[in-house]
Amino acid sequence: MNLKKILLSLTFFLLPLILGAQELKFAFLTDLHYSEGSKSITDLRQCIKDVNNLEGLDFVLFGGDLTDFGSDEEIAAVKNILDSLKYQYYVVAGNHDAKWSESGCDTFKKVFGYENFEFERKGWRFIGCNCGPDMRMAPALIPRESMEWLRSLKPGEKTIFINHYPQDTSVLNYFDVTRELKRIGTQFVIGGHWHRNVAMNYSGLPGILGRSSLSAGKVPGYNLITIDDGHVKVSEMRVFGDMHVQLEPWYQADLKPVADTVTYDANGLPSDYPWMRFDVNDGSVQEAWKIQEKANIASGFAVNDKYAFYATESGMVKCVSLKDGKQKWAKRFPGKIFSTPALDGKILAFGCADGKIYALNAKNGRLKWKHEAKKSVLGSPEIRNGIVYIGSSDGVFRALNVKNGKSVWEYAGVDGFVECKPFVDGQQVVFGTWANKLYSLDPSTGSLQWVWRCAKPSRMYSPAAVWPVKAEGKIFIAVPDRRLYVIDASSGKEIKHFDGIARESVGISQDGSTVYCKSMWHTLTSIDAKSLNIKWQAETGTGYDISPASITQWGGIGVVMPTDKGNIVCFDSRTGRRKWAHKISIALVNPMTTTREGHLLASTMDGTVMLMKINQLY
Repeated sequence: MNLKKILLSLTFFLLPLILGAQELKFAFLTDLHYSEGSKSITDLRQCIKDVNNLEGLDFVLFGGDLTDFGSDEEIAAVKNILDSLKYQYYVVAGNHDAKWSESGCDTFKKVFGYENFEFERKGWRFIGCNCGPDMRMAPALIPRESMEWLRSLKPGEKTIFINHYPQDTSVLNYFDVTRELKRIGTQFVIGGHWHRNVAMNYSGLPGILGRSSLSAGKVPGYNLITIDDGHVKVSEMRVFGDMHVQLEPWYQADLKPVADTVTYDANGLPSDYPWMRFDVNDGSVQEAWKIQEKANIASGFAVNDKYAFYATESGMVKCVSLKDGKQKWAKRFPGKIFSTPALDGKILAFGCADGKIYALNAKNGRLKWKHEAKKSVLGSPEIRNGIVYIGSSDGVFRALNVKNGKSVWEYAGVDGFVECKPFVDGQQVVFGTWANKLYSLDPSTGSLQWVWRCAKPSRMYSPAAVWPVKAEGKIFIAVPDRRLYVIDASSGKEIKHFDGIARESVGISQDGSTVYCKSMWHTLTSIDAKSLNIKWQAETGTGYDISPASITQWGGIGVVMPTDKGNIVCFDSRTGRRKWAHKISIALVNPMTTTREGHLLASTMDGTVMLMKINQLY
């Protein structure tokens, strides 16, 4: 063999070693749950210090739940700690960062600069996105905007996907996600959420879930991941003060392209889809028209005789014809919108995560006025007698003149942020917050009448997502502790509670005589508002359901119940007998509205908007 051939052979074998391009190494931390005053801070600092002592990392990934409650202060504080890394890092949001976000997820995006990321290292493309649910309690849902982003990515590159949730039925649109991941060349999926190391397989697509950085009675830690010539190894790093122990790899696999072998039905659902399918639609309801937005929707409607008004999470407010769904006007705002708009004649009012309350001319969408708060306005307005009543995230509940937006009064003693729509009548304004409190204010002056607190002190049991209702001198609310509470409207004292029958969702009959609530586990209950006797309890057939959307009366004796998986179920209000179910999507159904013609408007978190007419109600 001549010298030239020898040199070529040596180059072939030695070049990968010289360039060091075969091994990719990075740290993966997840479920930090930063909370002021907790041990989570010490755990995180120990992990960050340990990562900084490692040599040769390419970057660091964080898999969501960076904070415990998504507050602006928590996000800023955890960002400050992460910035002490000597390595470049990338983050995705988790459900704790999004569900209880006082900014409506705006602060996370502003502080970290993105909601999705894409970068390349040593021949591998890394992509990550947030997971939802954004603000509303429901199973996870990769947001519509993120799905549109995934669909825009080019195929053919070796890809690794990072998301907080496992890409199984924990995520409502899991099958759409894995289908896109396989299309673009994904070979490995990394997640968290379960707080433990677990090997996963998503219809042929391999993945892992990593342990939390929290010590949780043991020791803080994280995972070290290496990929060498297509072979991935994952080792747990346990941190003991200034030293660590690297355990033997708990996961190893050869990564390779994955073909999509899943069978989908005519509606795009896979064979393993475990919930109610579209074949439940039996013709009882006619879908008059349908709109598919390219963004999430997390709020309900305002309507007049001819038009419906709604907002998308991406900051778009739209006016469409009730007759055919055609758009009359649309206007974009600089923040996310979770507020259900309210209409008073020609004025449409709503809150925005940019920290402002807006009023538009309902006829053309032109700005009438805006009123500035100090933080995001996630609450929905109620308009009564020319006054807009609305809560925000800055500790202030406001009453504004609907014509010009000027302050009528402010109550600045609110603890926790507001996301609900208040109950308002001539005697009181009632609303809950994420500080475990329910407030009643005087509607004329804003003076405090009373404060009710849930017996369980955790803020996770706050009466914040429920829209309160009032009947027979009583306030009815449902709290995440799975109870329906009955509170004396004048004093704020608890009259009674019902165990296990409700979670955040209540409704009231048109005549105010009956209150409805639904449980987490497939029951709908009808209660006489005067006697507090249970009239009936119905089996819904929906299984586990944590939707906070209100229950609505439709067509006299029909009661329609929204679910967290795109289903609407109708019951006879006299007997509780289930009449029909209709599926409009796979995602959370938002608060519904009936029109003056007796039709039903509904939207879902994945951007579906629909007008339905009754073919068979009873």
